[in-house]
Amino acid sequence: METIRAVLKPYFLNCFILIIPILIWNVLLTDQLPENYQPEVFSRGIPNALTYVENISRFFLFVITFLMPLSFHTKKQKIGLYVYLLGLIVYFASWIILIYFPTSIWSNSVMGFVAPAYTPVAWIAGIALIGDSFSFSIPYRRWIFISVSTVFLPAHISHAVLVYCRLS
Repeated sequence: METIRAVLKPYFLNCFILIIPILIWNVLLTDQLPENYQPEVFSRGIPNALTYVENISRFFLFVITFLMPLSFHTKKQKIGLYVYLLGLIVYFASWIILIYFPTSIWSNSVMGFVAPAYTPVAWIAGIALIGDSFSFSIPYRRWIFISVSTVFLPAHISHAVLVYCRLS
């Protein structure tokens, strides 16, 4: 039984667990966001190259988190957990404001409109601090996760800014 548990542990106890609340949130609440955030409006007019960069880098970000074991043994990992949780709260708050106060000055400003795209910086930074190795005997290099993040985040933010500019 212990052998099975040891073999399966990397598949279940990894940093992808930290992505699951974001995925669930997005699936459950996207249709509650104002019309301009609905996929048919939000995706319209976005250059193909930006869409590909955003989606491919998002995919690799998810894959890399799956390869990083979830652990909170070091001080840096514990700080990472707090950064992640704070980032998650700020990310969720950015959505809640848009859902409940869609006509507010904040929601209609560029900072408010784009908040769901730039607030992931915090929870991604938390994951970067938590992850300090790869499972499956793959050599760990922190720059891999950071590089993919620094491709994804500007693409994600640019997408939201383009939508804001198109609608303004």
